[in-house]
Amino acid sequence: MRNQDLIAFAGDAILGHRFRSALTALGIAVGIAAVVLLTSIGEGIHRFVLAEFTQFGTNLIAVVPGKTETMGISAATISNVRPLSLNDAAALGRLPGVIAAVPVVQGNAPVESAGRSRRAMVLGVGSKMPAVWSMKVATGRFLPRDDPRTPRAYAVLGKTLYTELFGDRSALGQRIRVGGDRYRVVGVMAPKGQFLGFDLDDAVYLPTAKALALFNRESLMEIDLLYGENANVDVLVKQVHQRLVDRHGFEDFTIVTQQQMLDILGSVLDVLTFAVGALGGVSLFVGGVGILTIMTISVRERTAEIGLLRAIGARRRQVLALFLLEALLLAILGGLAGVGLALGITGVLKLLAPALPVYLSPGYALLALVLAMVVGLISGVLPACRASALQPLEALRAE
Repeated sequence: MRNQDLIAFAGDAILGHRFRSALTALGIAVGIAAVVLLTSIGEGIHRFVLAEFTQFGTNLIAVVPGKTETMGISAATISNVRPLSLNDAAALGRLPGVIAAVPVVQGNAPVESAGRSRRAMVLGVGSKMPAVWSMKVATGRFLPRDDPRTPRAYAVLGKTLYTELFGDRSALGQRIRVGGDRYRVVGVMAPKGQFLGFDLDDAVYLPTAKALALFNRESLMEIDLLYGENANVDVLVKQVHQRLVDRHGFEDFTIVTQQQMLDILGSVLDVLTFAVGALGGVSLFVGGVGILTIMTISVRERTAEIGLLRAIGARRRQVLALFLLEALLLAILGGLAGVGLALGITGVLKLLAPALPVYLSPGYALLALVLAMVVGLISGVLPACRASALQPLEALRAE
């Protein structure tokens, strides 16, 4: 029996039981669609979160008050922890390899102008914030380089906050009130979007010292350091650590590099992607059981046919190949249908929920199709072996 005959014979067997074959392929299709869809959502979340953390660049080091212990308890709650100060930020900014240091304070307050009021996020930052956070000024300029301890009462608006307060009018030179204090607007930021739920466009940017006074705080929320491309991060972290220990007397702070955050997030998100893919694999397993069941039934129904094939000279391996080919064709048909179904559902999700991060990777789709073929082959092995083991006379006599 030639290979072409085997393929034709297997195709005729599938077409001869269209309804049964369709149901079997449907089981595989649902499993493949689940695998592709869930891994696409997992990969989409992976890319979304990593994009969120890298939109400010990757050459960043964050210093936060309080020593994070191995049990997850922050020493920031202990009264003898020394606050992170503007002087600490200035000292870190002078380290070799550090391009800029930004002292950060964050809070929330009403912002008023010309009878309009809106509660917005208030970010107290330094003059080098645009360079460190990879942000741009759309109109005007950013906060000037004043004495960090006695800055002038200037403010820069995010794009959304500017639109809500001023509409189409120019905001430059206008007076606003933030938490009751008066500021002059010197610039408007270009749109940046959200970062982990915080809308950076619906914000007002003030000098750090002004924000500390506004919220009656002593300590900075964090100090962000931007370092050069060629800087040795490990060496720089040690220098930051030593400089702060010299200033505070002991280690009452935590240093986190951007790469550390990305590595941790990458590990967590890889597990998430694998977990959701495994959930889809359960459906694929059910589809494989369907193929096994159908092929077993097919062997029983076609006992006489197998006996006739063996009687006219078909060898055992050819009978084995015939049933394996049937199982493989069913799996391929189901796999292709499943990938098509996943594509359709992905398109609908993007239309109905554009905010949902879904990324359909061609690699995952191809892997799912290969997985369907493997499942088909494994599911068809037992029935195929049983069919090839039938003796011609016994098979004909049983019929």
